[in-house]
Amino acid sequence: MLRETYERIKNGEDVRKNLIELKAALKDNSNKMALSYYLAGEYDIFYDLLEDEDAKVRKNVALIMGLLGLQEFMTPLYKAYQKEDKLFVKADYLAAIKHLDYRGILDELKERLDFLVNGTFEETSMKHINEEKKLLTNMILDIEGAKKHTFTGYDILSDLILLTNRDHKEITLDEIKNGKARTFNAGVVIRTRDLEEILSVRTYSEILFRLKGALTVESNPIKAAEQLWKGGLLDFLNIRHEEKSPYYFRLEIKTKMPLDEKSSFAKKLAMQLETISGRNLINSTSNYEVELRLIENKEGTFNVLIKLYTIPDNRFSYRKHAVAVSIQPVQAALIAKLAEPYLKENAQVLDPFCGVGTMLIERNKLVSANPMYGIDSFGEAIDKAIENTRRDHTVINYINRDFFAFKHDYLFDEIFTNMPISRGRKTEEEIELLYNRFFKKALEVLKDNAIMVLYTRDKDLVLKGIAQHSEYHIEQNIAISKKEGAYLFIIKVTQ
Repeated sequence: MLRETYERIKNGEDVRKNLIELKAALKDNSNKMALSYYLAGEYDIFYDLLEDEDAKVRKNVALIMGLLGLQEFMTPLYKAYQKEDKLFVKADYLAAIKHLDYRGILDELKERLDFLVNGTFEETSMKHINEEKKLLTNMILDIEGAKKHTFTGYDILSDLILLTNRDHKEITLDEIKNGKARTFNAGVVIRTRDLEEILSVRTYSEILFRLKGALTVESNPIKAAEQLWKGGLLDFLNIRHEEKSPYYFRLEIKTKMPLDEKSSFAKKLAMQLETISGRNLINSTSNYEVELRLIENKEGTFNVLIKLYTIPDNRFSYRKHAVAVSIQPVQAALIAKLAEPYLKENAQVLDPFCGVGTMLIERNKLVSANPMYGIDSFGEAIDKAIENTRRDHTVINYINRDFFAFKHDYLFDEIFTNMPISRGRKTEEEIELLYNRFFKKALEVLKDNAIMVLYTRDKDLVLKGIAQHSEYHIEQNIAISKKEGAYLFIIKVTQ
C-alpha cells in the first residue's frame, strides 16, 4: 500500500490526495522505516514537489520530509521555507525542520522571529504570522532553553490557594500559624507574607497564587488578556523574581466549552497576551515556568490562578523512584498526620507491604521511629525504596520477602502500611485471602497494645478480617476519599 501510494505520487497521479495518504501512513514508525528503505536515497521527487505550483502540495511534501526525519532534507526544506510566499505554508516548513538538526540555521531563525515580532502586517495575515512566531519561539527554546528565573518572593504579601484532600482541609489549615487562612471547597485560602512556612506543610498537593488585580476574567479571549495585563500580571512576576521578563507561560483552561472552542479561546488569549505585553509574556507548551490556570465559574467567567514552577518544592525530593501502585507522598503525609495522636516516639515500626518506602519515610518525618523495617515481595520496589531512603538520609531496614514468611527476634510497636489492592497483579479473591492471612500474621509480630495504621481501598475486607480476631479493636475509621473508597483504620491490638 505504501509503495503503491508513493508510485502514484511519482507518476503524477492525484498528487495532493496521495501525499495526504502517505503522510497519514507515516504516523506509523514502521512505515517510515519501510519508505526510507524503499527510497534508497532517491529523493528527487520530493525536491521537485517543493517547487510545485500548488501550495498544498508543497505543504504536504514538506511535512512528509519532516516525518521521515532524514538530515539530507535540511537544506532543501530551509531553502523552500525562505522562498515560500504563501504565509499559510510557512509554518509547515518549520514543523518539518523541527524534526531535523537545525542548529546550523539558528541565527537565521532568530532573525526571522525578530522580523515577525517587530514588523507590521495586515490583520488578515496575523493568524499565520502568529503560528509561525509560535513555532520559531519553541524551536529556538528547544535548542537554547529558556532563561531561568530565581524566585525571591518569600516575604511578599500573597494571596494563595492550597489544594488539599477535600475531606480533611482542616489538617492543612491547622498547620498554618502566620497570616490569615480559611478553608473552602477545594482546600485552604491564605493571605500571608511567610511563604517559607507554607512550603514546609506536607499535606497539600498544589500551591497556587491569586492575582489581586484580576481575580476573574471574561470569556472573551481578547478582553481576558487585557484584564490579566491591566491586573498587574507582569508586575506580579517581576517583584517575585530576581531576573525580569520575558516569562514563558502555558495556559490551563478548565471549561465546559467544546474542545474546538476551548482550543480557539486558548490560542487567541495566548497570542493577545504576547502582543499586549510586547512579548514580556511568551506562550510555550514545553519551556514554561508560569502556568495561568483559568477555571470557568457559574457566572460563565473564569477564576484566575497562577502556578509558579520557579518555586523550589523540596518536600518530597527523596521520592526519585516509584512503581505503579505507589502511594502519592502527599497522601502518605496526610495519613501520618491523621494518625499522629497514636504514633509513639522511637516506636519499632513495620511496613509489611512497603513498596518504595513512602509510608515509612513520611511517618518518620512526623514522629521519629527506631528501628523501622520495610518488607515487600517485589524486588524492584525494594531496590527503589533503598534509593529513596538513602536520598532522605533516613535509616530503614528493607527486606525482599513475603510478609507471611517474615520472622523477627523481637515484636513491633506498630504496623504502618498501605494495604495491597485488587487492581493490577492481584485478583479480588487473592486480595481477600491476603487480608485474612494478614490479620492472622500481624498478631505474631506485634506487641500487646500495639497500633496498626492501615490505609486501604478495601474497607469491607478490613472489617471482615478484624471480626475474626478478638484481639483487634478499631480506634478510628476515617474516610480519606469516599469517591475512591479509600479509608484509614487505626486499630489497637490487645494480645
